[in-house]
Amino acid sequence: MSKKTALVLLVAVFALMLAPVTFAQAAATAPAATNWVGVAAAIALGIAAAGCGIGQGLATAAACEGTARNPGAGGAVRIAFIIGVALIESLTLYALVIVLIK
Repeated sequence: MSKKTALVLLVAVFALMLAPVTFAQAAATAPAATNWVGVAAAIALGIAAAGCGIGQGLATAAACEGTARNPGAGGAVRIAFIIGVALIESLTLYALVIVLIK
């Protein structure tokens, strides 16, 4: 038996073992009210993380381009890049703290 066939068989057996647990749910009750604060916090964190990712990508590109244009200034560019990326990353961490406090 090949490794691929064994893996497929293992996944199938695992899925069949979990099927009874999946269908053994309690009777449905009235739906609970949606926690819109949590939804809004999750969206805000996603936007903050996306913005930080874009900012870090642009900062990395600029630092690489600056170092490539002037290798002698690589040390100063590297220090400025690390400080800038740390400040960008702190925005996501602050957003995470606010989401966890909510």
